[in-house]
Amino acid sequence: MRIVIVEDSVLLRDGIARLLQDAGDEVVATAGDAESGLAAVEAYRPDIVVMDVRMPPTHTDEGLRAAIAIRARHPEIAVLVLSQWVEERYATELLAGSTVGVGYLLKDRVADVAEFVDAVRRVGTGGTALDPEVVAQLLSTSRHRNPLDSLTQREAEVLALMAEGCSNRAVAAAMVVSEGAVEKHVSNIFAKLSLAPADTDHRRVLAVLRYLEVTS
Repeated sequence: MRIVIVEDSVLLRDGIARLLQDAGDEVVATAGDAESGLAAVEAYRPDIVVMDVRMPPTHTDEGLRAAIAIRARHPEIAVLVLSQWVEERYATELLAGSTVGVGYLLKDRVADVAEFVDAVRRVGTGGTALDPEVVAQLLSTSRHRNPLDSLTQREAEVLALMAEGCSNRAVAAAMVVSEGAVEKHVSNIFAKLSLAPADTDHRRVLAVLRYLEVTS
């Protein structure tokens, strides 16, 4: 495979290049910052880019931004992002689109040469490589995410009144809005809480149970 490596640490950059070259791959270019990395991608159109998340000048998310830009401009080019530790926001943003040819690994994985080379090959051929620690943290966050966070303030108010046993008419009176407006809010609540219509489940009761589970 033809590979571009973008990493500001000279030692790590050269080490990764040597590993991949020894494995039979072609490192067509290396770069020490995101801007140079983007230029190398445009010039060489590699099969895969191995990209650090944090690079000059701010050492925040330059690499991630570059990776997302590459995916947007050249979806056929795979991207494997390396990070010093699990950065959930970056992983989520990178994986928000297609997961074809995308990877997110902790830099510690580079120490296991066979595992790292296999991950590069897998991502470069359209697969996915996610560090187990990244997967564990994303799943943990998903399990603990408040299901009510997606509601607007008005929808939250409607759900709170529903939990008190109010009908749509009573909710409308309490909020000084029309029943039609309340019905729209209730419909939005059901949708955002993933409560699809069913013969056996009463969505209003289930919505209230979700509310009580979070607020009790």
